[in-house]
Amino acid sequence: MSGDAHPGELGEFLKARRAELSPRTVGLPDSGVKRRVKGLRREEVALLASISTDYYTRLEQGRRQASAPVLDTLARVLHLDDEERAYLFEIAGRTVAGRSGRRPAQQVPPQLRRLLDELPTTPAMVLGRRMDVLAWNPMAAALLVDFSRIPERYRNYPWLVFRDPVMKSIHVEWEQTARACVAMLRREAGRHPQDQRMAQLVGELSMLDDDFRRWWGDHRVASHRGGSKVLRHPVAGDLTLDWEALACTDDPDMKLVVWTAEPGSPSHDGLRILASWQQPAAL
Repeated sequence: MSGDAHPGELGEFLKARRAELSPRTVGLPDSGVKRRVKGLRREEVALLASISTDYYTRLEQGRRQASAPVLDTLARVLHLDDEERAYLFEIAGRTVAGRSGRRPAQQVPPQLRRLLDELPTTPAMVLGRRMDVLAWNPMAAALLVDFSRIPERYRNYPWLVFRDPVMKSIHVEWEQTARACVAMLRREAGRHPQDQRMAQLVGELSMLDDDFRRWWGDHRVASHRGGSKVLRHPVAGDLTLDWEALACTDDPDMKLVVWTAEPGSPSHDGLRILASWQQPAAL
């Protein structure tokens, strides 16, 4: 069953992906003549996908819906990875219906809040739709920023990465973190194309931050699963931490994010120093 299509985003995504491919990459002859367009031409994509140029042009212009087989072929032609392929299907409306722009506010289950409290030496937080910070434990506040002092509407992880000076200063590899946030936020936007709060968030960040606006235009997508970060903390010192995002059973749009360090490492010792230093903060 089809979901909410987002034809404008579909067209922009297709343009961005074909702009990254050269004729040689996809097995087409390269005449060596300087090309007027970056990457593949529309007619070249259409040829490789065995569809008419007019059909493909209408897709990019948002004037035509694509079937699942055509999307599958385009994903192959444009060398999309698994995340990009899933995103392509979502913005084309080939997802489960029933996602509306007005959704009830997410509520963190009591058992999840208790779990946060049971992690006295491990930073942990709960992220919801749009990567909103819904709950956190004292260690997360001590490691990153005191979320309780931030107005609720700005209690959003990508917003803080781009707009909060403390969050910017502690991330040693800030650009890598910020780009990842943009890619994960775009993935969320693909899942919920009618989310009005998402549109507002993206619009505000695009107006306020040149980096966000430029990277949003790259149309990169990624899932919120896990990775590693390097932080420079004023109390705990330099920390290399692994993070993991665990989906909640009752709400797949809600994730428990946990930060850990290799046992016996300086980063592990740093977290213990931070645990002994921080004072419990009420959620």
